[in-house]
Amino acid sequence: MTLDEIMKEIKKANSIVILTHESPDGDAVSSSLSVMHALYQLGKEADVIIPEFPKDFDFLPGADTIKKASDIKQYDLAISVDCTDLKRLVGSEEYFETAKVTIEIDHHSTNAMFADLNYVDPVSPACCQILIGMFEYFGIDINKEIGTCILTGIITDTGGFQYSGVTPETLEFAAEILRKGVNMSKICQQVLRNKSKANYELTKLLYDRMEFLEDGKIVISYITLQDNENVNAQLGDDEGLVEIERDIEGVEVAVLLKEKEGKNGFKASLRSKENVNVSDVCFLLGGGGHPRAAGCFVSGNLEQAKSKIIKAIKQEMR
Repeated sequence: MTLDEIMKEIKKANSIVILTHESPDGDAVSSSLSVMHALYQLGKEADVIIPEFPKDFDFLPGADTIKKASDIKQYDLAISVDCTDLKRLVGSEEYFETAKVTIEIDHHSTNAMFADLNYVDPVSPACCQILIGMFEYFGIDINKEIGTCILTGIITDTGGFQYSGVTPETLEFAAEILRKGVNMSKICQQVLRNKSKANYELTKLLYDRMEFLEDGKIVISYITLQDNENVNAQLGDDEGLVEIERDIEGVEVAVLLKEKEGKNGFKASLRSKENVNVSDVCFLLGGGGHPRAAGCFVSGNLEQAKSKIIKAIKQEMR
């Protein structure tokens, strides 16, 4: 069984690194820290390497231990969380591919099964929800520290329990965590309701630039590098923008194009309501994600990027 094999490799390892995907969200950061705390209970220390993550998650237990890089040339064990493939995994070449053994834990249906040991549950609405079952199997106590991390990951990846992927187990797990004394209200305030001034400035730009296509079924907007500089935006300040587009009446697919520094192109974030699988749309362009929330990179200038993503959406809508 994979979980037994995973535990075997954890016990053997003297050096462990935990990695996640680029532009990490709440589930990515929370999963990384949850695994770190769990390993500590097993008598193991691990490096969590995330070069940059939104300041909204500074409150998480252990966030102050996250490293930007490591001097270790080869780890005994590398663990990837919440990542679909090697090209999105930050530190893949330096730490993951050079490790003696690799493990990945993920919940995306487009997962490439790129590790030696793969533990993937595409039905789970968050990677953190998968971790609950793993920790219970390993006999790890889901204490207040781990519970805070896990609940944060679940809340961020389900939009506060609003998305269709939420299962009865999701709410049962949340109730169990609340009994540990975890403050859900504080988590929701921090990760769902706190908005920076830059976020509001970007929101104004978003509204001004919205274009509606296909009789209002598609809405698209964009944010440039110059916009980010003008409003002094930091990583994470664009969170929630594409959801604003999705929530407009009559819209089926929402697209936000965000210009990427050092690359000739844009990161496309897609959201849908019921009838379009945006994971399939993004897969056509080398990305992936979930049926209702996905992303990809689109090369070219703004008009070229718009054209490519709209063409892919129309193909899926047929």
